[in-house]
Amino acid sequence: MRKYFFPLVVFFLSLTFLTAQKKQITLEEIWGGAFRTERMDVLRSMKDGDHYTVLNFNRNPRSSSLDKYDYRTLEKVETLVTSSEEVPFFSSYEFSDDESKLILATDVESIFRRSKQGIYYVYDLTAKTLTKISENLIQEPELSPDGSKVAYAFDNNLYLFDVAKGETKQITTDGKKGSIINGITDWVYEEEFAFVQAFEWNSDGSKIAFLRFDETHVPHFSMDVYGTDLYPFQHEFKYPKAGEENALVSLHMYDVGSGAIADIDLGDAYYIPRIKWMNNPNHLSVQTINRHQNHLKLHKVDTEDVVTLLLEEKDEAYVDIHDNLTFLKNDGFIWTSERDGFNHLYLYNNDGKLKNQITKGPWEVTAYYGYDANKDRIYYQSVENGSINRDVYGIGSSGKKKKRLTGQEGTNTADFSADYTYFINTFSNATTAPEFTLHRAADGKLVKKIKDNSALAEKLKGYEMAPKEFSTINVSGNDLNMYMIKPIDFDPNKKYPLLMFQYSGPGSQQVANRWMGANDYWHQLLASEGYIIACVDGRGTGLKGRDFKKATYLNLVKYETEDQIAAAKKLSELPYIDEERTGIWGWSFGGHMSTNCLLKGNDTFEMAIAVAPVTSWRFYDTIYTERFMRTPQENPEGYDNESPFNYPELLKGKYLLVHGSGDDNVHVQNTMRMIEALVQANKQFDWAIYPDKNHGIYGGNTRLHLFTKMTKFIKENL
Repeated sequence: MRKYFFPLVVFFLSLTFLTAQKKQITLEEIWGGAFRTERMDVLRSMKDGDHYTVLNFNRNPRSSSLDKYDYRTLEKVETLVTSSEEVPFFSSYEFSDDESKLILATDVESIFRRSKQGIYYVYDLTAKTLTKISENLIQEPELSPDGSKVAYAFDNNLYLFDVAKGETKQITTDGKKGSIINGITDWVYEEEFAFVQAFEWNSDGSKIAFLRFDETHVPHFSMDVYGTDLYPFQHEFKYPKAGEENALVSLHMYDVGSGAIADIDLGDAYYIPRIKWMNNPNHLSVQTINRHQNHLKLHKVDTEDVVTLLLEEKDEAYVDIHDNLTFLKNDGFIWTSERDGFNHLYLYNNDGKLKNQITKGPWEVTAYYGYDANKDRIYYQSVENGSINRDVYGIGSSGKKKKRLTGQEGTNTADFSADYTYFINTFSNATTAPEFTLHRAADGKLVKKIKDNSALAEKLKGYEMAPKEFSTINVSGNDLNMYMIKPIDFDPNKKYPLLMFQYSGPGSQQVANRWMGANDYWHQLLASEGYIIACVDGRGTGLKGRDFKKATYLNLVKYETEDQIAAAKKLSELPYIDEERTGIWGWSFGGHMSTNCLLKGNDTFEMAIAVAPVTSWRFYDTIYTERFMRTPQENPEGYDNESPFNYPELLKGKYLLVHGSGDDNVHVQNTMRMIEALVQANKQFDWAIYPDKNHGIYGGNTRLHLFTKMTKFIKENL
């Protein structure tokens, strides 16, 4: 991104109509879906590379169908299965490796953020037969490569279902709630390592590798569920808070033929965040990492239980876990690393020796799409065209013949066909709602326009829509990315209140050249009410290199808070900002930040809103917190110096504190401790608890109610 110092504008929406001719956005419209964007249906490329499948739904009558489409024409060529009297309504599907069978999901219930359970069926695409896998609500069913069997989890154990015989075999027997989990991750792995299914078939269906979690000594957490019955009840689950015991995790190999289970010795492995079979059915890759998460090892495990170290990643701070790993058919594997200071692609041979660095430069690879062995082309997304933009590229494994495949400046995201002949590009920027187009992977040439949001764009012409102005602001010696939204009738000779928004979490990004989300529409509403909105990505945020991101190591929220306070002071020097009316708001990590800014920056901020905030990292989970802070036993000052309930006496401004009582992620304990500290300091503030609502605080009119409260609070106090 070209560097500018505020208040220079990089680009802006064209505004030519008088304010009186425009409507103001309303909260009811935002949370009622009035500005919902058209999106591409979730599609999956078939192995022939010429076709893809889409799960389509009808509301009246309620039905679902899995349809097959042609990439070149985008026309439907076949319906593979549809719900009927014989086939129940299904909400998701999964192919067997040979695409001869499907798993159809019905009656699915959420457990936590990613986990779910439901009733599942196997549908034979040739015989047109439907077979129920189990009468129970099961988790993560996966077909064997030939589609003859299904492995799944139920009640913390693994099972094997023979489709033809209709017979079920129990693989593990020691599973027990609150103690042993086989093949499914525990809460903290699901939340922080972002996966649920902890078992994998090898390519010939002879082995199943799986993880076993012993959470016997993990402290359990409980939260009251108020519901609608006469008596509330407690929901309990194991939750390891920073410095506490984690589950003991081990790797095992099940032999389908003999039924034997082998235990794999991985030495000093503390976490096992990834397992993935290699191109050989006898070779499994396993990633392990120590508790400090600064020493990652990539192992090869063969079916004779021999473990070989392939690669090590070390960092003075921490190593991020990712899925950017492809094993080549002939020799080697592709991997991403921050070892040169920026996230880039690397090529290794089979024994883990580095062959060459594929991408290089002062920019980050932000997504890895895969490798086309036939053309020796790697496809990826990066911020080479500016840290607030995303583009799609192709490059040879040697690092030569790089080609940019997308041309519009903004955010481009690709979905490639299985044989890398085509990709569907999703493009948006701050002035353009998502557009979906089909391109050739070889050169990025446009094949066909698929869908856009022209109807939404036309609709928004009738509303007060202020420009999102991108620039940078120099704070603490760093040029920080920033955007600003001014009232549509902005007068540089007037003074306006300033509301800052941020998230600030490690590796995150809020200042990005992409289309609006719900918060952006709310910010437009506030701009219509005469507020200036600003967002600054401070130190610790992502896509500007390893050193910038990891500058906050061991002192989470300290430097981030300093940057927001400094940015607010600098913005207050602008002639059109009222320095006596500065507010800040955020959610989750951002709620911690807004609270800290109001207290530690009490000479700068007059108002703050904190939604679902962390108020002490001692209350948050091991994997996330210790990655950035180590343990409280090792780093007590890092934990306590930035915990706002340790200095409630600093509160001077107006403060609104909000939480959901059913938040399994950032527990309402954080807010309750903050409330008690402020009460004992005799500090007045406003607060709201949403019963049984989780970290997202949504459902029915909940979001509308919350943002109505927040809007009223801002109008009355800023």
